[in-house]
Amino acid sequence: MPKAKKTRPPSQSWAPGDRVRIETAEQAFEGILVPTTNSNPGFVVLKLPSGYNIGIEETKIQKTAVLEASSASFSKAGKTEAVGAGKEPSVSKDFVSLLGCGGTIVNKIDYRTGAVYPATTPEELVAGLPSVSGISVRAKTLFSIASEDMTPAHWAKIAEASASEIKDGAQGVVIPHGTDTMSYTSAALSFMLQNLGCPIVLTGSQRSSDRGSSDAESNARAALISAKADLSGVFICMHENMSDDACLLHFGTKVRKMHTSRRDAFHSINIAPAARVFPHAEKVEKISKRCLPRMPQNKLALDTRINPNVALVYTYPGIKPEAISSLSKYDGVVLIGMGLGHIPVNLAGNKLSGSILPQVKELISSGVPVVLTSQTLYGRVDMSVYTNQRVLLEAGVMGHMCDFTPESAYVKLMWVLGHEKKIDKVKTLMETSLAGEISERSELVDY
Repeated sequence: MPKAKKTRPPSQSWAPGDRVRIETAEQAFEGILVPTTNSNPGFVVLKLPSGYNIGIEETKIQKTAVLEASSASFSKAGKTEAVGAGKEPSVSKDFVSLLGCGGTIVNKIDYRTGAVYPATTPEELVAGLPSVSGISVRAKTLFSIASEDMTPAHWAKIAEASASEIKDGAQGVVIPHGTDTMSYTSAALSFMLQNLGCPIVLTGSQRSSDRGSSDAESNARAALISAKADLSGVFICMHENMSDDACLLHFGTKVRKMHTSRRDAFHSINIAPAARVFPHAEKVEKISKRCLPRMPQNKLALDTRINPNVALVYTYPGIKPEAISSLSKYDGVVLIGMGLGHIPVNLAGNKLSGSILPQVKELISSGVPVVLTSQTLYGRVDMSVYTNQRVLLEAGVMGHMCDFTPESAYVKLMWVLGHEKKIDKVKTLMETSLAGEISERSELVDY
């Protein structure tokens, strides 16, 4: 039997992101052309309408046709340090920057093991999308790591890269990111990027982009649409519910991942979401009056000065005093208390109970600020209600009447300590809303 003639894809007539038809002797396939990687040489990869990817051997291709050309264009760069090396392809002046940071949204399934691994580039992610109203995308990879491996140093790099893109003319910035610590990064960017005049949108997915049930496409589409919308600020864009009809934009300091695996895992905390995004209708509908329009006249201020030597500690029944006294090596401590802001103080002197009040007082007297948040997430810390809370207020514990999330309080204390060391001034800054992390008034919102 004669060998099949080797037919390489007509690279001059199609490009990643195009919707194409490929015919072999056995079957015809239609889908979005995905960029090839080192892991699939000799294959053309299509994203099928089902959401799954399929690889077709180049030697078996007999006929091809471009059904719809992609309107997304790319300016590619490698790692951050390689940006600017060589001439980049031109993109429209009216572009959105995409800064890849890793996470499930840029992962693929390893069918040998069933696990997922980081393989997809930002270029491949966007190229796998149907066209989004002619949005021109300049895609770069900052790093490709799991979000649990993020550090404050990574937050600063993301802030610096975002500021650079905006100053270079980007209409907005989209940041693919792992979901587990996305709310830490969104909070950090909210403090580090001040006077924003355009949107910075973090997005991710709960399921990798080559799974049929993946939320990657809808989230990425919605994020790109949001980055061109009449908005300003830092947001997280993820599914509103289990369907692909709509995504929500959450304010960067008022959002949390509330489920391990659901597509609608992200919720706004103590506040309504900023906006609803319809990825297929390519429409943004504002929900909150706090959602500001674009302000191109604003002069962006980048401020990444932080002190990362801060601890975030969960309190619990039976916590040992040494768990608190061991925190003296930190420059700041955020305690996650119970209810309105309780920690074990045992004012009643119960023989079976313990107290961490002496250790908290010792930290404060040594110059270590202690901030209190709540495990309930919803509602405010109020240390004036119960006697055993008032002793915390009298001791100088911070966070009274604040409704920030533990993540936002943790990141904020790092940022504040990067600017101020005097404990009275730290207290004033911590209890003043700097980036929308503390609500002026409590709202009736679902929880």
